[in-house]
Amino acid sequence: MSYGRRRYLVAYDIVDDKQRTKVFETLHGYGDWAQYSVFLCELTPQELVRLRGRLRKLINQAHDQIMILDLGITSSPLEDSLEVLGKKYEPTVRSFII
Repeated sequence: MSYGRRRYLVAYDIVDDKQRTKVFETLHGYGDWAQYSVFLCELTPQELVRLRGRLRKLINQAHDQIMILDLGITSSPLEDSLEVLGKKYEPTVRSFII
C-alpha cells in the first residue's frame, strides 16, 4: 500500500479505432488491463489529475465516453474485495520507481 493512493475502475467506449488504441496505451501506463475496455488503477491524486488531462486530449467529447469510478483507498489487496465469476482475475505485478 502506498500512502495517498486510491483504487479506480476506468471504463471507456471510444468510437475511433486509432483513438481507442491511444486511450488503451495511455491507461496501460497507469493501471492493469482487466477486460476489453476496463482498467483497474491505483493512483495518487496527482496521477489522477494527469491521467484525466491526458485522456481528455485523446477523446472526441461529443462521441466518446470514459467513466472513472473511485473504489476507495488501497488499504487491502484488490483480491480481498473483488468478486469474479468465471476466469480468475490475475493482477499485474508492479513496482514503483521513485
